[in-house]
Amino acid sequence: MILQYVRAAMERAHYEIIDDSEPYYGEIPECKGVWATGKTLEECRRNLQEVLEGWIVVRLQRGLPIPPIGELVIQPLEEMSIAHA
Repeated sequence: MILQYVRAAMERAHYEIIDDSEPYYGEIPECKGVWATGKTLEECRRNLQEVLEGWIVVRLQRGLPIPPIGELVIQPLEEMSIAHA
C-alpha cells in the first residue's frame, strides 16, 4: 500500500525551474511540506521521493494524518488496530 501511495503521489508532483544553484524544484501539493530541489530533473525526482518517504514515516510515527492520494489512504497503526477490534 505504501509503495502504491508513493507512486501515485509522485505522479501528482509538480516541477519547475527556479533561479538557484539547484534549478529544479518539485513538490507534491497534497502533501504539505514535501518538496525538493536538484541539479537535474531526475535528481530532483529522486530527492522528492526520498523526502516523501521520510515524511510518511514521520507522520506515521507521530500518529498524524496522511492525506489521501486519489483513493489511496495510509492509516496510522493505531487506527487500523481500532478498526479491526
